Amino acid sequence: MEAQAKNQDIQGDEYNVRYDAATSTVFFEGSLSLPGLEDFTPVINLLNAVLDSAPPRLILNLRQLEFLNSSGISILSRFVIKARGQSETTLMLHGSETIIWQKRSLRNLQRLMPSIELEWV
Repeated sequence: MEAQAKNQDIQGDEYNVRYDAATSTVFFEGSLSLPGLEDFTPVINLLNAVLDSAPPRLILNLRQLEFLNSSGISILSRFVIKARGQSETTLMLHGSETIIWQKRSLRNLQRLMPSIELEWV
């Protein structure tokens, strides 16, 4: 059995990424527009640590993430590709239909991993 990932919080000037171990949920909030993939390293490390702990269900709650640039969408795509190799974890995405980038991008992530469960508000 893998070690359970601990609560973590990553804050920037305009964003917050927080992992709640009790609910196995990563909350994304604000506007995440870091300039390059290497700038996303703390977020990538958080996501990988959570996935490596092999929770039965992992939720990425993006409902409060107003903006995500192309580098951020790329890291989410890479994460989904990694997650589809972990059959013991069900990946869920919580999005907002009122945020334009989410409507298209979350469905594209579901194409990468058809078993993703999408939940909209």
